[in-house]
Amino acid sequence: MSVLVIGGTGTLGRQIVKQAIDEGYQVKCLVRNLRRGTFLREWGAELVYGDLSIPETIPPALKGVSVIIDAATVRPTDDYNAEKIDWQGKVALIEASKFAKIRKFIFFSVLNADENRTIPLLDLKLKIEQYLAQSGLNYTIFRCSGFFQGLINQYAIPILEKQKVWLLGESLPVAYLDTQDAAKAVVRSLVTSKSDCQSFSLVGPKAWTSQQIIDLCERLSGETAQISYIPFIALSSLRQFFRCFEFTWNIADRLQFSEVLNTKSTSKTDPNVIFKSFEFLTLEQYMQEYFGQILRKLKEVNYQQTQQNKDISFL
Repeated sequence: MSVLVIGGTGTLGRQIVKQAIDEGYQVKCLVRNLRRGTFLREWGAELVYGDLSIPETIPPALKGVSVIIDAATVRPTDDYNAEKIDWQGKVALIEASKFAKIRKFIFFSVLNADENRTIPLLDLKLKIEQYLAQSGLNYTIFRCSGFFQGLINQYAIPILEKQKVWLLGESLPVAYLDTQDAAKAVVRSLVTSKSDCQSFSLVGPKAWTSQQIIDLCERLSGETAQISYIPFIALSSLRQFFRCFEFTWNIADRLQFSEVLNTKSTSKTDPNVIFKSFEFLTLEQYMQEYFGQILRKLKEVNYQQTQQNKDISFL
């Protein structure tokens, strides 16, 4: 079975590529920049050029493909707005998939996006969910809330380096998930008919607030976090400023999303629609492994420096 992964260079996409290759699938990756996807080729994937912002590049990439896994979305640094990728590009992809008779189409949305339609990107995600459900394709939609990997730069590294951790007041809990577990669940969904034409929540085993994550990092690192709070009014003003310029709309959307994370629930899930066929890694286990590796490395570096100092001869 040939699988085409779109967004394969991203945080989640690369894990899906690796998992699919490990399980014996023939994997293609649609990439805008072939050089940036070199590591995917080294893993065993075939790179094909394509760009969702240029719809005519999509159909040639679907030749011989059975399954499409769409993990792509607009980036804050892209020079076009979200509608170009997350609506026009996705519609073109779905229509091309229908013509190519794709056997399964997997799409990633955001958990509880229906509660936050004021955010343009989330509104587009919901529209694509509806478009896909009416397309006649065999589809699976996974709604995610957040991933462990993003917490490293936000919490772990600043605490280790004695830098400030910036928060927007007391956040509501989010059920973060390891991207490797997400990728494993997605690839396993390819072999069960129970996922056909269904939507699932893809979330971690426990929801965490910002303060709980900080407490965990402090305990595992032995360091004390330096916390600073960003006033909501400052974030709102900055978002409104970025909204004034079309080339910064993507940044404004992300800032608005940050506001929502701290004012509305993002952890509400129906246990009957959570896709889980194995035990997911917990945040405690993930952070324990991360800090364990870092602290071991620091001890090795300190030991090497100590040995070098002992070897210095004074004449």
